[in-house]
Amino acid sequence: LPERQYWGSDLQLPEIPFEEIMHDDESACKWLCTLKKVGIVLLTGAAPKQGELFKLGHRIGFLRLTFYGPTWQVQDKADANNVAYTTGKLCFHTDYPVLQHPPGVQFLHCIKQTAAGGDSEVVDGFHVANKLKKQNPQAYQILSSTAVDYTDVGVDYCDFAVQCKQRIIDVDSRGQAVRINYNNATRDTVFDIPAEEVRPFYAALKEFDNLLNSAEHKFTYKLKPGDIVTFDNWRVLHGRQSYPSGSEVTRHLEGAYAD
Repeated sequence: LPERQYWGSDLQLPEIPFEEIMHDDESACKWLCTLKKVGIVLLTGAAPKQGELFKLGHRIGFLRLTFYGPTWQVQDKADANNVAYTTGKLCFHTDYPVLQHPPGVQFLHCIKQTAAGGDSEVVDGFHVANKLKKQNPQAYQILSSTAVDYTDVGVDYCDFAVQCKQRIIDVDSRGQAVRINYNNATRDTVFDIPAEEVRPFYAALKEFDNLLNSAEHKFTYKLKPGDIVTFDNWRVLHGRQSYPSGSEVTRHLEGAYAD
C-alpha cells in the first residue's frame, strides 16, 4: 500500500473519470490506492441523477447501511433532523463518531449545485494532528486519551437513538493518529470527566480546531453536477460554506458510505 501523502491548502485534488472507474480495473485500483495515499479523490462525469453511488458501491463491494439509509439526500429540508439538511455553514467534522465503528469512506455525488455559496471545504486531519503533536504534545495527549460522549437521536430511514464514547484523535501503539472522531453537531452535553480536566481539554480542542480552520491547512473547491467526491472519513474532515435559501431546492448531493 502507498505511503500517506499529507497536504494542506496546496492540495492538488486527484481526479479520475467515473466511467473509467466503472469499466477499467487498473483505473479502479488507481482510485483506491490514491484514496489510501492522499485521502481524497474526485470522480468526474457521472450522470447528475440519483443512483450512481449504488453502482460505485457495488463496483468495490457494498454500501454501508446507516440510520439515514443506504444513500441519503443532502438538501435543504423543512424540519431538518440534521444540520447537513439546511443551507447553513457546516464546520469541519467527520461523519458518525456516534457509531462504535464509523464509516471508513464517504461518497458525495453532486446532482444539483447552487450558483452562490455552497463551496466544499476539506482538511487533512492526520496532517493537522501531526502539527498539534509537534506544537503542543500535551494537547495531543489530552485529545488522544480523553473519551468524549457523542449522541444522535432522530427519525429518518428508521427511528434511532445512539450514544458512543470516542477519543477525538485515535492513535496506534506508536502514538500515531489512525482515526479522527470529531463532530460538534453530535457531541453530547454530557462530559463525565474530572472537573479539573475540563478546562485543559477545551483548551486542547480549541487549539486543534484553530489548526483545522487555518488558511494554510484547509482546501476549498466547488462540486459540479456529475462530480463524486470520495474521501477517507477516518482522516479527512469536511465542511461546507453556507448558501442562500429559497423556495426551491438549489443544491442537492446524494451521499453514501463504504468500509
